[in-house]
Amino acid sequence: MAQTEPNLDHDVSWFLLPSYWAKMVVALISFLCFANSYDGDFVFDDSEAIINNKDLRAETPLGDLWHHDFWGSKLSSNTSHKSYRPLTVLTFRINYLFAGGFYPVGFHVINIILHCTISVLMVDVFSILLGGLQFTNKGRRLNLAPKTSLLAALLFAVHPVHTECVAGIVGRADLLCALFFLLSFLGYCKAFRENKEGHNFSIFWVLVSVILGAVAMLCKEQGITILNAGLLRKGLLFRITLLMSGGASILYIRWRIMGTGPPAFTEVDNPASFADSLFVRAINYNYYYSLNAWLLLCPWWLCFDWSMGCIPLIKSVSDWRIIALAALWFCLIGLICQALCSEDSHKRRILTLGLGFLIIPFLPASNLFFRVGFVIAERVIYLPSIGYCILFTYGFSLLSRQAKKKKILAVAVLGILLINVMRCALRSSQWRSEEQLFRSALSVCPLNAKVHYNVGKNLADKGNQSAAIKYYREAVRLNPKYVHAMNNLGNILKERNELQEAEELLSLAVQIQPDFAAAWMNLGIVQNSLRRFEEAEQSYWTAIKHRKKYPDCYYNLGRLYADLNRHIDALNAWRNATVLKPEHSLAWNNMIILLDNTGNLAQAEAVGREALELIPNDHSLMFSLANVLGKSQKYKESEALFLKAIKANPNAASYHGNLAVLYHRWGNLDLAKKHYEVSLKLDPTAPGTKENYNLLRRKLEQLQKKGGA
Repeated sequence: MAQTEPNLDHDVSWFLLPSYWAKMVVALISFLCFANSYDGDFVFDDSEAIINNKDLRAETPLGDLWHHDFWGSKLSSNTSHKSYRPLTVLTFRINYLFAGGFYPVGFHVINIILHCTISVLMVDVFSILLGGLQFTNKGRRLNLAPKTSLLAALLFAVHPVHTECVAGIVGRADLLCALFFLLSFLGYCKAFRENKEGHNFSIFWVLVSVILGAVAMLCKEQGITILNAGLLRKGLLFRITLLMSGGASILYIRWRIMGTGPPAFTEVDNPASFADSLFVRAINYNYYYSLNAWLLLCPWWLCFDWSMGCIPLIKSVSDWRIIALAALWFCLIGLICQALCSEDSHKRRILTLGLGFLIIPFLPASNLFFRVGFVIAERVIYLPSIGYCILFTYGFSLLSRQAKKKKILAVAVLGILLINVMRCALRSSQWRSEEQLFRSALSVCPLNAKVHYNVGKNLADKGNQSAAIKYYREAVRLNPKYVHAMNNLGNILKERNELQEAEELLSLAVQIQPDFAAAWMNLGIVQNSLRRFEEAEQSYWTAIKHRKKYPDCYYNLGRLYADLNRHIDALNAWRNATVLKPEHSLAWNNMIILLDNTGNLAQAEAVGREALELIPNDHSLMFSLANVLGKSQKYKESEALFLKAIKANPNAASYHGNLAVLYHRWGNLDLAKKHYEVSLKLDPTAPGTKENYNLLRRKLEQLQKKGGA
């Protein structure tokens, strides 16, 4: 006869499946939720954490991962966010190496597999947390998944708030953290199971649990909370001491590595944390908690970013949003009282575990111990949702116990699961591209300046400047100190030759943020266009002062000096640009052209050859060096470079035109005629080409007359 642990299963009308079938169902449904994100692009934070992160590249020593933050910055840097996740970055690096470059499919597939794996593990985790495991009279476990554990695992697998972690590649930090968090928990429970069977307490499994907790923390900071969650299970003082000692040691080592300075965030990242009044800070933090709770209960309004005015500060008790705080604490206090005071020990256990898993993993994001760099972040709810699933399932079992028609309740829960699956699929499709992701946020957070900024940036990248201007202006209106929006808007206006407004915006940006190097450089470009050369030069040097390794600024400074006929200064500036960025094609090209125009053909040839060694496939460098070689009467080599440049860019009229000039000088008149005609066909208004072609035609006519005579 089978025996069962105290459980909720007899109250619940749900599916009772063999364990392996239950896990297959959970895996399949979790896969269906997020499968359509597999071929999505790199979006939002993926650019900084992956594409622009040098730690992913083979040339970066592996050891650097242990001294850099998640974004590739040195932990000792003042600008570092102190997000120390070397194992997550290592998985990105492996993805990059196996794919042979930045191809997002492999990155997305790994994320989907991780979420499916975590969801499957949840069947075992919830079996322990909710109870319901069945055993034979001899104490052997039956291969049946408790109904409540299957339901809770399905709730977890299909929760739409998880979309950011799964469909957004940087969410892998949360996925890996959750994976090792759960393995650490199961390892700790393994020690209890061995003790229950009559063996000596297994220190080995507790140490394994501590090590897995450390691994979880090296994937994301939240991982350390498993060592606190482990204390929710009753145990001897020795076990508690072992866990706490391990946790303290891990925290100390991490603190030593990342440095003692706190991460630097700005007011727009987390406005409440910068409020002068303790009351305002406390009331807004609690309001944020209530919004996180609402996202778990009703994950319909989801947004990639909740900062920059998306949630206005509560500054008075007369604000109606205070009701949300009251509702949150009314529920929490009620649950806590039941967890502490209920006469039903099984009820106390489940509520304690549910609240523990809901609250403890959320503590690092709560602003209680240190300032965080966000208002709300859906990704940080991934682990706390375990607690939500426990409480939801327990509530469902209580309702089922009271209900006469349990099947109606079961159908309602199935309906919730189905709605969540559809919501996950819809939200995953929105994460496939930046355009869809950013536009989806406009209806959720219309007051968020960053949302409008990102929509504008996406439009500008696609060449739709008119539409981009509209969104950039709205971003600046919503946040008059949004310097990045001012800088990008100023850039577009500069390109449209609306120089006066561009200068006003860029001047305001550097006034608000004096160390904003990009805005100083763009201001210099505008001032140069307005022929205010001294001011432009000063702006360029100010930009370089704030960002010493700034090749683009040296390039623009060189252009200024060239306009002023300060040729030596121009060459020095462009040389600095190529030293800082050896693949800076424009700087190399300008050096070759300037040396060519000033008659320094030998030096121009040397610079051109040096440039092509570094950037061998750049057709513009081939073209410039070919011109120099032609003037030096190195016709054969010049011809080879012209033809190579034309092969790379066959529709460049100037390439055909200059090759025709070479043939003209060389005496290959038929080939010259052919390439003149191609050039004129591509660009009938090409300067000088028509005149040269007419000269050639007259010469050919003269030669024909002489031949006829």
